[in-house]
Amino acid sequence: MADSETITPKRRSKALPLPECVALVLQGGGALGSYQAGVIEGLAASEIEIDWVAGISIGAINAAIVAGNPPALRVQRLNTFWDLMTSALPSFPLFPNDHIREFVHEWSAGFVLAAGVPGFFNPRFLSPMFAVPGTPEAISFYDSAPLEKTLNDLIDWDLLNNGPVRLSVGAVDVESGNFNYFDTTETRIDARHIMASGALPPGLPPIEIDGRLWWDGGLVSNTPLTHVLDHQQGPLLAFQIDLFAAATERPRTIMDVMAREKEIRFSSRTRQVSDQVMRIRRDRELARRVLAKLPPELHDDPDVIALKAQSNEDPVNLVHLIYRANAWEGGSRDFEFSARTMREHWEAGQAAVAETMANAELVAENIETGRSAAFDLTVKHPTLPTL
Repeated sequence: MADSETITPKRRSKALPLPECVALVLQGGGALGSYQAGVIEGLAASEIEIDWVAGISIGAINAAIVAGNPPALRVQRLNTFWDLMTSALPSFPLFPNDHIREFVHEWSAGFVLAAGVPGFFNPRFLSPMFAVPGTPEAISFYDSAPLEKTLNDLIDWDLLNNGPVRLSVGAVDVESGNFNYFDTTETRIDARHIMASGALPPGLPPIEIDGRLWWDGGLVSNTPLTHVLDHQQGPLLAFQIDLFAAATERPRTIMDVMAREKEIRFSSRTRQVSDQVMRIRRDRELARRVLAKLPPELHDDPDVIALKAQSNEDPVNLVHLIYRANAWEGGSRDFEFSARTMREHWEAGQAAVAETMANAELVAENIETGRSAAFDLTVKHPTLPTL
């Protein structure tokens, strides 16, 4: 199907017509992943049916909980997971001051470094320097074994692998350095694949799968957007949920520098990728218009046939939902697992969905007319690269 062909969506949510496939694209970001959980709850409240969910690192965990539970249980299981993750650092009253909040934020992150996260990872008793070379204890500071039980308790693996929601999670082969997606269309996924996608060194150990060792996919690409677009079949609506903003203000302090470095490293240039996708689609649209003007005697020319095949594509509408950090959140925001911060991130995700749905007229129009565009509807003056 070419862009600009009118289509009739078979499904509707409260705010949008829904194309053949609706995908969630979940970035890695540790403790910031509760923002994704809030988005998932907001999308469920808006009656957005999910067909495909792709994730990296903490995004892979949230994705697996979505794919491995029926719609009625997904938010409940996400709540259970995030309540467990933050159970060691419950909320307590705070004076509303950014300097105080920053101090508590950094203290909470320090506590995680020392004590680990319940149901996720525990610190090892000995330094890796004193462990036997080649053992998991020698190549990581923490033991991620608790995460396996957590995942098994919260996820129906048969539903995840055989149910209606496609799942893709990315990881990196430690020895070859090759990036790979474990996808339920090709692989039976279990807890190992999810843990591998989130095995960020040197904190967490690599996960062995069929004789190969795997690390966190964020080492190569922290966003599985390209995988989804490369395997698109039919009209697509994708919600790209980013935990690190690619663009923000210049740093003013050394803590700002640490935070900004991490944002640049893990944002994976998602806006650049979406801009490039839209630019390529504009070029293909131009090619289709030129081909339509060719005289009939050229229609069977092999080069014309090849160009037609290359320029034909299905429409995609990409909706960005980007977490934008508070002033008090520094470079440790991805491992600050406190209950207070988790709930604030969660509520920010819900608010982002509500704002997006309230401004979704252009998205709805594009879906109905078969056009492609990228949107950020949570800012006052969004840039909308469209065809």
